[in-house]
Amino acid sequence: MKTLRIISYNVNGIRAALNKGLLEWLSADPADIICLQETKAEKENINLEAIHALGYETFWFSAQKKGYSGVAIFTKIHPEQVLHGHGAAMSDAEGRVIRADFETFTLINAYYPSGTSGEERQTYKYQWLDEFTAYVNALKKEKPNLIVVGDYNIAHREIDIHDPKGNKKSSGFLPEERAWMDNWLADGWIDTFRHCNPAQTGAYSWWSQRFPSVRLQNKGWRIDYICTTTPLASNIRSAAILPTIKHSDHCPVYVEISLP
Repeated sequence: MKTLRIISYNVNGIRAALNKGLLEWLSADPADIICLQETKAEKENINLEAIHALGYETFWFSAQKKGYSGVAIFTKIHPEQVLHGHGAAMSDAEGRVIRADFETFTLINAYYPSGTSGEERQTYKYQWLDEFTAYVNALKKEKPNLIVVGDYNIAHREIDIHDPKGNKKSSGFLPEERAWMDNWLADGWIDTFRHCNPAQTGAYSWWSQRFPSVRLQNKGWRIDYICTTTPLASNIRSAAILPTIKHSDHCPVYVEISLP
């Protein structure tokens, strides 16, 4: 068995994150595989040589709209194949899902839609959740060792948000979204952070940028996840949130897992 370190991180624009020291953080070897969301860039706009020099291969799936959405995988382990998108037209146009198949597991990096901009996007969020669920349920039959990381844009339980009462009507903490998360976890998925830290409070991965004091006061939401299918549950060694890493309004989330 070898131990694999995986990070998921919504960088809220990789060029801005690089200007805030992202490359220096990568040089500290934080993980074997790093999945980024909301890259907001084409790979041609990035100094890839500096990233490759650190030992990472990079795989990108950008949105058709410039400066919007996008996902990427940086990996020190060569994948057998990388697939861009999951066959849902609007999601693929927005660059929301990238998949990497490795020898003993499959990794999906996903940037779930936000519904904060209005009813139309909230409706699309529910559509996306249904489409994505159907995709991974079909894939599970072929690839039972699945890991789905990313910005889920859902705080699951009251323990996962600083003000559950004040946000009960906020997108990201709506009853329908939380019910989806209930069903997701009941249908063969492990929330690795809660698996390892069942009662930890104040563990958040996103803080609003509207008020600079929010992060200082830790008034956040836990909306970034690394989930595995249940066959991998016994392989999970540790999981953590890394709030001191500050290149974005999110912070990285981390899992250490042993694989054959």
